[in-house]
Amino acid sequence: MIQRPLILAVVMLAASSSQVSVAEENKTTGFGGPEAVDNRIAKDKTDRDLPLKDQLAADGISLAVDYSAVALNANESLPGADDSAAGGMVRFYGSWELLNRGETNVGSFIWKLEHRHAYSDTSVNNLIFGTGGLGMTTPPFSDQKGRLTNLYWKQRFNDGQSTVVAGFLDATDYVDVYAVASPWTGFMNFAFSTGTTTMALPGDATLGAAAATLLGDQFFVIGGIVDMESDPTEPLDGFDTFFSDGHYFKTLELGWTASQEQIYVDNIHITLWDSDRSVQMNQAEDSGVNISASKMYGAWLPFVRAGVADNGSLLGIDKSLSTGFAYYGLGNAANNLGVAINWADANADDDQLTLEAFYFIKVLPYLELTPDLQIIKNPVSNPAEDTIVIAGIRARIVY
Repeated sequence: MIQRPLILAVVMLAASSSQVSVAEENKTTGFGGPEAVDNRIAKDKTDRDLPLKDQLAADGISLAVDYSAVALNANESLPGADDSAAGGMVRFYGSWELLNRGETNVGSFIWKLEHRHAYSDTSVNNLIFGTGGLGMTTPPFSDQKGRLTNLYWKQRFNDGQSTVVAGFLDATDYVDVYAVASPWTGFMNFAFSTGTTTMALPGDATLGAAAATLLGDQFFVIGGIVDMESDPTEPLDGFDTFFSDGHYFKTLELGWTASQEQIYVDNIHITLWDSDRSVQMNQAEDSGVNISASKMYGAWLPFVRAGVADNGSLLGIDKSLSTGFAYYGLGNAANNLGVAINWADANADDDQLTLEAFYFIKVLPYLELTPDLQIIKNPVSNPAEDTIVIAGIRARIVY
């Protein structure tokens, strides 16, 4: 009943929206996804005048603090489960250029500290399980409290065309990235994020190393190895688990991009991954392949992403396919719309389908709001319900 008015509203807004330099809006400072520290800071400062931060930047120091909150409500839930959840997190992150400052082959110290907290009894990332759907919603919004996410050295070589990072990494910053994967500014459902629910990822603060380089002007290769047993609340234990347990997450990615500056917008890649068993993540060993393709056409960014896993050890999903689009400059140059659908094979009687639509609104230079709607068809763990609807709102304040 609601689809036709929604489609008409979207078309009318698109027709009246201002044109925006999408290439400029999505420019990256190098390899890595939209939530990599350098890329996030660069994007957030595009339309703001911050003298103190500019003064620090002259000394090679880039700092940022943001607070994000998410609230979700489902129309149905399993007996005894909550049908709503809310939570937030504060992040302090930055980079300090300590080697070759101001040059192309710069060496930087990168960090990100967080406090993740739930406002409700059920954390936001666990709400979907209470509805019987299979997957995750905004996975970072947990009740984990204080934690480390990044603490690493980033070194560029080869006139900035090659990068090596080592330390405590977030694998989702460099594995299978594309423009609208960020749960802070893009899709909330994990079906449209890193690995499309099939990749047996480690925790998002894990000791290891990764490297990336261009091969010629447009082809690239990215590879990494990180610990499967790292605990972001006890980061120093990662040195013991990395060298003693020997449980690793390994990736190799080959891809094409129109240019290095547009690497997470114009991007076609294939990712091979292998994950050892993990006590910390409660996962069996697994391996698989993910394929992703996205390409800007004016203000439109269509994408197709697929994943296949040998065992589906992350969520029980061994085959997944997502497709959709983002539209930039909808109603305002900084706003964007995202719509996508996912098919997941979880070896159930009916395959689960997930539809999501969000509208990212830059209300003020320092305030963002994102209304979001998710529809889950054939929720795997709730066969009594044909369709689950989850409505939500996300807010982010950034300095």
